[in-house]
Parts: sequence; C-alpha cells; structure tokens
Amino acid sequence: MFRSKRPGKRVVDQSLLVLGAGALATGLAVLTLAPSTSVASSHREAPLIAGDPRADNTDVYAFTSPDRSDTVTLVANWIPFEEPNGGPNFYPFADDACYTIKIDNTGDGRPDVTYSWKFRNKIRDAANQFLYNTGQVTSLNDPDLNFRQVYDLTVTDSRGRTRTLLRDAPVAPSRTGEASMPNYGALRSQAVLGVQGGGKAFAGQTEDPFFADLRVFDLLYGGDLSKRGQDTLAGYNVNTVALQIPKKDLALRGNSTRNPVIGIWSTTERRGADVTGNQTKTKDGFRQVSRLGNPLVNEVVVPLQFKDAFNSISPDQDRTVQPVVDKVYDPILPKLIQQVYGIPAPPTPRNDLAEIYLTGICKACGPIQADLNAHRLNQDADLRKIVPAEELRLNMAVPPTARPNRLGVLAGDLAGFPNGRRLADDVIDISLQAVEGAAQSGQLVPALAEGDKVNTNDVAFGNSFPYLALPQTKNVNRSGGGSGVQQSSLQPAQASAFGAMGALLLGVAGYRTWRRRTA
Repeated sequence: MFRSKRPGKRVVDQSLLVLGAGALATGLAVLTLAPSTSVASSHREAPLIAGDPRADNTDVYAFTSPDRSDTVTLVANWIPFEEPNGGPNFYPFADDACYTIKIDNTGDGRPDVTYSWKFRNKIRDAANQFLYNTGQVTSLNDPDLNFRQVYDLTVTDSRGRTRTLLRDAPVAPSRTGEASMPNYGALRSQAVLGVQGGGKAFAGQTEDPFFADLRVFDLLYGGDLSKRGQDTLAGYNVNTVALQIPKKDLALRGNSTRNPVIGIWSTTERRGADVTGNQTKTKDGFRQVSRLGNPLVNEVVVPLQFKDAFNSISPDQDRTVQPVVDKVYDPILPKLIQQVYGIPAPPTPRNDLAEIYLTGICKACGPIQADLNAHRLNQDADLRKIVPAEELRLNMAVPPTARPNRLGVLAGDLAGFPNGRRLADDVIDISLQAVEGAAQSGQLVPALAEGDKVNTNDVAFGNSFPYLALPQTKNVNRSGGGSGVQQSSLQPAQASAFGAMGALLLGVAGYRTWRRRTA
C-alpha cells in the first residue's frame, strides 16, 4: 500500500533545492545570528532559546472550528514552562515584539494573509507597588489589577495593505491564584472579543495544551520503554493568541470551496535585532527571530547547526538550505530508533516525509496515494509558483469529525494532524509512526504502538472558542495534575465526502488502534 510510483526518485525537484557553488556557506552566512541576538521557537528546541522565552513560539494549531464549521480556529502559544506561581512579575507578552500568524494560500511559501499582535503594558502604580494585583480581581478593568496589557491586532494582505481589526484590546492576565482571581473564567470571557467580518479573537494565559513525555530526549527513554507515561508539560501554562476566522478570509481569491488548502505558520519578530547578512527586515524595523509551523520539525528534523538559522527564515527559503532538506529525505530519528530499539529504519529517500512537511499530501506529490492538503489541489493555484516549504497545511473542506481520533490521519480521521492540527491530536505518537513509515505503508509499527503513553492532555479542552483550558494554579512540583475547569475535546459533523480517502489512508487491512495523547 502507498508504494511510490517512481521508486527511488524524489518527488521534489532537487534542482530547486541547490544553492549553487559555495551556496551553503553563503546561506549560512546570511542566516548567522550575532551573539547579542536571542532566538528560538517550540519548547526550547533551539540553542539560543533560553535567552528569550517571550519570543519562544511553542506550538501552532489550525483546525475547522467544531462549533462553527464555516470558520477556522488558529492558535499560537509562547513562553514554555510557565510555572503557575511565577510571581511577582508572572508572564506578560513582550512589548517590544510583534507576534504573527501567517497564511499561505497560493503555495509559494510567502504569506498572503498576516495577522499581527503588538502588546503594550499599563501599570496603575509603579512607584509604590510591587504586586501584579493589589486585591481581588473581578474584571479586566478592575482597579486592583495593577499590571495590565492591551494589544492591537492587524491583518495584512499579500500586497502589504494593513487594516486594524482591534485596538487597545484587553489581554487576559496571568492567573495569579485563587485568592486573587476567584472567577478566572469570567476574566477569560471578557478577553474574547468579536472581530469585524464575523471572527473572534483572544489573547492571554492558558494551560499548555501540548502533552508529551519529553524524557524521549533521554536517548529515547534509555532503551527502556517502561519509563514512558509521564506528561512533562502537565501543570504548566503558556501565553496564547487565538483567532476564529471565516474560511473565505483565508482562502485563495476568497473562495474556500474552489481553494480549500492553506499553509500556516507563526513567527515572533523583534525590533532592531542584531542579525548579520541580508536577513529579511520589515519596513518598521522588525526582524524574525522565531518560526513554527509543523510540530517537532526544528526539534527532531533540523540538525543543531541549523536550528537558529531555521528560526530566522521564511518558508519560501526552505528549499535553498540543502542540509535541512536532506534531513527530511534522510532523517536522523529513524536511525536513532534503530540504534536503541533495533527497529529497522525505512529506506531512503523519504518522499513520504517530504509530502507531510514540504509539499502537502497529494497523489501527484509522492507515494501517499491520497489528495488531502497540497496547495496544488486549489483549483485557482498557479502550479508554476508552488514551492516546497515547511508549513502546517490544512484542507478547510474536510469537516470536523464527530469522534476525533488522537492519531488523526493515520487512524482515518482526516480532520486531524497532519491535516492541520487540533488541540487533542497526539503529535508525538503520530510523528513517531510517520517517521517509521506508517503514512506510506498503512501499518503502525507494533513496537511503538503505545508511543510515549501520554495519550491526552492532563485537563480537558473546552467546547467553544478559544477551546483551551484555563491556566493552572497549583505549583508544578506539588500538583501532579491540573485544575480542570473545562470539558471534553473538539468535535462536530460527519466527513462523508472524505470517507473513501480515510479508508485509503487506513489501508485495506485498516490501521490498528493504539494509545497516546495530544501535542
């Protein structure tokens, strides 16, 4: 099942991926970051991340809204490992940065729609107070909320035209504790705002929705799978921006029926970052220091030498950095799994992984015989301009699943990762199976069937926007879990037109069900 139609040949034209004589050296020079710059994204995955956690983009999610199927929900998180009791300053967004979520609807690796957030601090009494709040907080304008943030939200199109969607919008504050904020749910609700055109917006602290046993980085649990099953992220919070946007506002030519596929990634840009070479700089002086599309790419695909550089470039440049492209076709992780557990690494080149990460999945793209989420499926796409680019791709025509499966597409649930990413998708287990060839073979690897044995988030997600759980309040070294305040996971309609495709991805024998958690 899913054998390549052109064995041994890479689907992506390698001529596009070669920089030319001396290109690698030149490319690295362009992407080299001066020592004074701190950059990173995704739960501390790049060497310079420790210096700038407020710029660290930890996760990106994109899915058709389960309760408003004519919209897409976009979520991006920052600041990993927020300990709930991290006072007195807690966890504000950076006021000298620009946070973005970018949409590519043409397939050229460049943003066609960019949503940008810029935050400002407001302190009621800086001269005589050290507290974040001076009494019980019952509203976002409460005089006892000493430290507040507001933000401006703008949208920019491919021609550089910018509109302001929200101005001086309130941020849901860090949850300082039960005594200070006894009804945090009410504060969260006040921070959910309507956006012109029928959308919604939110910015503030939330529980970290990523779940995983990150001891996997200890040589894959040191070869002892009995040590799996502890959610390393349980009890921690993150800072979140979220949007719920009508599909027509994201689609090529405003038509999500003819052009349902979009690519999504998020960035952090800082003003005046000291970067050598000709790295992209916006007209207002901001430079990109963080980037995130698909989960775990910079952590387990990109080699150490290129991690910080990867964070600084746009997806349209990915094909020019040959060493990174090579690690998609010949990844490191399967070799490590073979070394530690004796599970044979799939043969290379890995055209199946190139589909997942660089081109999107389509019958003409590579060995996975399904038309799912490649930009070339958009009827109005200019095929000559489509390039391999690392983006989280979503086919907006796939309806939400009535009963989501944490393994997403691998389990025949086409509304899940790698077709977008829902909060409850178990991206660790999905990625382990995909890197071992499951997307192409149609068979899960039995030895890894339980993944990291963390199959769900430590607290339930909500049923309405922004869907994430309320922030934790218990200190991590004592909690052993979360202060659950919300309900089950994302769900809605039936995927009838896509049922046949689900059966195809499952394989004739079907996929065996196994357990794990979200990402």
